[in-house]
Amino acid sequence: MKLNRKMVEGAIVVCLTGALTITSLTSNGNIPAANTVDKSVSVNTGLENDGIAGVAAILNDYELEAAEQLDNLVFVEKEELDIVAAAMDETEEVITDDAVVSTDETTGSEVVTEESSAAEEAVLTAEEQEWQNYLMPNVKKSLNVRAEASEEAAVVGKLYKGDKAVIVEKGSEWIKITSGNVEGYVKSAYCLTGSEAYAYAQENCETVAKSTTNGLRVRKEQSTEAEIVKTIGKGDTLTVDTKAEVSEGWVAVTVKSATCYVSDDYVEVSIKTGTGVTLQEEKEAEEKAAAEKKAAEAKKNQKSSSGKTQGSSLAASVDEVTLLAALIQCEVGGQPYDCQVAVGAVVVNRIKSSSHPNTMYKVIYQSGQFGPASSGKLENRLKKGVSPSCMAAAQEALSGVDNTGGAKYFKLASSGHAGVVIGALVFY
Repeated sequence: MKLNRKMVEGAIVVCLTGALTITSLTSNGNIPAANTVDKSVSVNTGLENDGIAGVAAILNDYELEAAEQLDNLVFVEKEELDIVAAAMDETEEVITDDAVVSTDETTGSEVVTEESSAAEEAVLTAEEQEWQNYLMPNVKKSLNVRAEASEEAAVVGKLYKGDKAVIVEKGSEWIKITSGNVEGYVKSAYCLTGSEAYAYAQENCETVAKSTTNGLRVRKEQSTEAEIVKTIGKGDTLTVDTKAEVSEGWVAVTVKSATCYVSDDYVEVSIKTGTGVTLQEEKEAEEKAAAEKKAAEAKKNQKSSSGKTQGSSLAASVDEVTLLAALIQCEVGGQPYDCQVAVGAVVVNRIKSSSHPNTMYKVIYQSGQFGPASSGKLENRLKKGVSPSCMAAAQEALSGVDNTGGAKYFKLASSGHAGVVIGALVFY
């Protein structure tokens, strides 16, 4: 606080004048002195000897003495202010929204202290910190991923509800992402990122516990002495009951709608999310889903309008199923699904027959029987891969489904041969 020298001097003089006047009056007898005053003490005011001139001289001395004391006081205050100013000049701080920027006057360099960012990171859990670079679409079904940051750009893939993407570059309107085999741009208005994406995933996605050991015991209660409900192998997963109350060291899981428990020492808990798909992957998935639906319907009905029956199944390895599916695609890949099942049924009927070889490989590669096997077309198809539809047809035929009435041969329906006509072929 700065002092006004004139005001201080005036105040001191007024006080001294009042004190001097009282003293003078008391010593002259105008105001009766208290009985306790020592009469031997006299105050030399100069009034008796020099009159008013003496008083003026003494007041002048008092004023000079007060001024000297005021100078000392102001000097001390100035010295303290100089020390504070010097300290402030040495480092000047500028407070911003995100950080404190300190400028060192001796070097001219700036030191940024990320107080806000550090404070925010300090309260994030490990999972939340991991999610800071992730994104999830906030949509009912799917979000288009485009080749460029424009609504006019080509769609290269899709993010479905529950899919997670890695943020490559974040803008105010568009965000570049990568997810699965998809890389492109999504509209930021339809996305959640960071902690918001993590909260959305917790609310909308399934949380699973993956076993890290073989023979993990799933117990009825949170105790190593509790009843064992089941055991699971390494890599198997269980759905986590996120609403159940658990003690330290346990994870609540769901087994047949009942809440059970596993030790958290032997599981990895994570949120189950999907990845984006390319347009080709989406098409193949749709075809596979349609084929599986047809296969399920076929198994449910032992007979269909085309005379489909359910016989005994035939065990086959993955390679044998793929081989049969490749033959079906080579023979009738462009025909209706029922025709594809019929070709598979012919092969299965031959394997079961005593008049033909009894293995998948020998029946398909039997001399003079199936043209694609001898021409090399079958091997090329195996290298390129098999369609989901033909794979489903092969699985259905191996399950015992037969819509040919036990046929072991087929020809073009245009040949006029007697038999069961399915698609462009006649089976007999």
